[in-house]
Parts: sequence; structure tokens; C-alpha cells
Amino acid sequence: MRSSVLPHVPFPDHALLDSGDAEKLERFGGVVLRRPDPQALWKPRLAPDAWARADLTFVRESDRGGRWEARRGADPRARGEKPAWDVGFDACRFRIRPTPFKHVGLFPEQAANWRLLVDLRTRFGVDRPRMLDLFGYTGAASVVAARAGYEVTHVDASKTSLAWARENASLSGLTEDAVRWVLDDALGYARRDARRGRKYHVLLLDPPHFGRGPKGETWRFEEGIAPLVEAARELVDERALVVLSTYAIGCSPLALENLLASFGPGDIEAGELALGEEGDAGRLLPAGFCAHWSRGIER
Repeated sequence: MRSSVLPHVPFPDHALLDSGDAEKLERFGGVVLRRPDPQALWKPRLAPDAWARADLTFVRESDRGGRWEARRGADPRARGEKPAWDVGFDACRFRIRPTPFKHVGLFPEQAANWRLLVDLRTRFGVDRPRMLDLFGYTGAASVVAARAGYEVTHVDASKTSLAWARENASLSGLTEDAVRWVLDDALGYARRDARRGRKYHVLLLDPPHFGRGPKGETWRFEEGIAPLVEAARELVDERALVVLSTYAIGCSPLALENLLASFGPGDIEAGELALGEEGDAGRLLPAGFCAHWSRGIER
């Protein structure tokens, strides 16, 4: 019997090739990356030479980060001081840019939520449903939603992430005004929007474990998530979807389900996000927790 895992959808430009020994081997477009993943407690399936053929390998230098090393003969896009290349999801394009924190600017396990946005776009009873993307990071969900016909407000506290999100929007053929870009602290923005009486059909909440706002505000998940949900409760329309997801924290899908129950009567689904390894083994790599709350829409 398998624990509750939310559906993961095809993403042709990404593949989890293997995992194990606290690492994962992935393909983004035509470039293969090898990087740490503490959830991969088991042994790899593939032989060591398959791992050695990774174009880029993350080398940890401290608990604060590390560097990427390209193998000799690596894909040309993986070489140089600042390697970058693009991948596609439907009609959207996203810039992959390996960072010193092992991230690359895209979380492919979130593709299930991107697909959900596309599938539900016509279920809210309006031509252009309003969506608020808090902790929007590099904007994949915002870009997918804007391309699908949503009126999107994207909020993030990092100037770097916001610029990256705008870059992804441009790569995807969106004009600058297709998304409302906001540099702000997520909790502060949600509270102000609640006072303004604004309502949204979709709320995306994907907070990190720890972060800082543009004015030095400190975010800690355990301290901030309940106040954030309290503010977000005032922002949902009569027909609404709320998606709450997170990674690398000491809570469970049940905790997220209990948080979303405060939105009132509605349908709740909670479980794990996961990436399936390529091939017939069917092994899943845990990639975080997620819960959906919906009201007034058929899913």
C-alpha cells in the first residue's frame, strides 16, 4: 500500500533519472544534473558511471552552499561561470540557472499544481479568474496561469527572484503588464489586501522554511504560517481554490489539512508531492507536502 501521493503529471523537459545515497540525478532539457537530496536514503539503481556522466555536479562547500562543477565534455550549456538554458512546459519557457544553494530556479514536482490551474480555469464563473501567488519565486505558476487566462498578482520578497520571474514571463511570450509584479513581504501584503477587501479565485501559498522580506522582515514557517492563513481567509472569493505547499520542514500533510480547514466548508485534499523515477521501477522521490482547499468548483 502506498501513502497518499498527489498526482504528478508528465513534464517532458524534466526527468528524474535516479536517486539514492542522498543525491538525485535529473535531466532538465538536455542537461543532466547531480545534486544533493536528503530524502534519497536508499541506494541508487543506476551504475556509478551513469552518475559520472552528469553534465553538472553540485559540490557542497559548507552548510550555506557550494559550487557546480562541469565534467569534461559536458553539454556546452552547462559550461562557463554562469550556465543557463531554457526548458518548456506546454507553451511556457523557464530559464534554468544553477545557483550556489543547489537550486536551479524550478521545482518540477509543482507541475501537478500548474496543470490543476489550467484545468480549472473555466470553473470559477468569470472570464478571467483572479489569482494571488504568494512566495511566487521565479514565477512558473504565475506564468502558466497568465498564459491560461488568469489575472495574476505575483508577490515575492526577493528582487533576484522577481527579475527571474519577469524573465520567464518574457520567454513565454507574455507582455510586461500580463502579470502584476509585487516586491513585498507575503504576510504583510496579504494583510493589506485583506483590509482593501480584495478577493481572489485562486491563492497559491508556497512558503519556505525561512526567509527575509525586502525591509528585513523575518519569515519562519512555524511562526508565520498560521497568521498567513488567517489573513488569506479574508481573500477568497465565493468560488475559490487554495493551494498550500512546502518542503523541508517538520510537519505533515495532516498539519496542512488542518490549517486549510480554517477556510470553512469545502473540499480538502492533502498528501505528498513526489517525482517518479524514469523507467519501470516506479520509485518515488518525496518532494514536499501539499494540500488543496476548494469551494464552489467541480474538480
